[in-house]
Amino acid sequence: MSEILIETRDLRKTYKTKIKKPRRKWRGTQAEKQAYHQAVAAKMQKERASAEVAAAAGKAKSIRKPKYTYIEVLKGISVQIRKGEVVCIIGPSGGGKSTFLRCLNQLTEPTSGEVYFEGRLITDPFKEVMEKARLENNPFKAFFATQKVKGRNMRTRRDHGSVDINQVRSQMGMVFQSFNLFIHLPAKRNIMLALKEVKGMSEPEAEKRATEALKQVGLSDKADAYPLELSGGQQQRVAIARALAMEPKLMLFDEPTSALDPELIGEVLNVIKLLADSGMTMIIVTHEMNFAKGVADRILFIDQGVVAEDGPPDQLFNNPKNERTRQFLRRLSAD
Repeated sequence: MSEILIETRDLRKTYKTKIKKPRRKWRGTQAEKQAYHQAVAAKMQKERASAEVAAAAGKAKSIRKPKYTYIEVLKGISVQIRKGEVVCIIGPSGGGKSTFLRCLNQLTEPTSGEVYFEGRLITDPFKEVMEKARLENNPFKAFFATQKVKGRNMRTRRDHGSVDINQVRSQMGMVFQSFNLFIHLPAKRNIMLALKEVKGMSEPEAEKRATEALKQVGLSDKADAYPLELSGGQQQRVAIARALAMEPKLMLFDEPTSALDPELIGEVLNVIKLLADSGMTMIIVTHEMNFAKGVADRILFIDQGVVAEDGPPDQLFNNPKNERTRQFLRRLSAD
């Protein structure tokens, strides 16, 4: 059995969001509107007076309403991806699929949990302790707890800085929903930029590698074309070539066909299939169920921040064990 390339342990992500008050369109007369605002002002004045009386009596009472809330997007995901494995992630929108993918290469920092790449911890080991101390509003606990996190001493945080996250990311190619190409650079220059800046390649070396990457995705004749001169499918293939040129050990695809017209989806999926056949380790977030069936070794069904089901395509699509998975697949088949 092949060795584990990337692993997550109890990965969690919580977002702090501002509570938005619903804006209602006034449908009454101007006089009714004015009366309403006067009533609201009188109510607020009464609450302030009540708070002042309570404070004078030594019974302070806060009338402030919370402005922020916390939304837990990932709720403890633990998975292992082995070398050469192709894993497709499916699930409803808003379930945490893209957030999970971005946490793998630290484009989004998880609130707690750990990510290991080739057996090496790439997340901050102190983040979980600091987050708990913050929620408890206890700065002293944060300081002293960091000295005993998993048997490490205070030097650990400084030693963890030896993990160059940009160097780790250079081994994880990522293809986004939007193409994220520089529109002022032709296709070949878009690919060469990272090779020169991150890999430190010379101009001739970078140009050779970029040419090979474009050939790999079938765009040798578009090397000098600017992004706005390319179709959506061609732009996405340039983005794939840009990631492949870095010679990554892992490819991450975040719904690579979601921004494409139906006629252009096939050309991108064909490139991804060729990569799967070549033995590239890939994690693909997709809504293309037929594609997932044909290319994946494993399917993860993520819903409401957890992996609801994990299994081979035949088992998950034909005989799902989880009721939520069955509901999701029935809804897709009905559409």
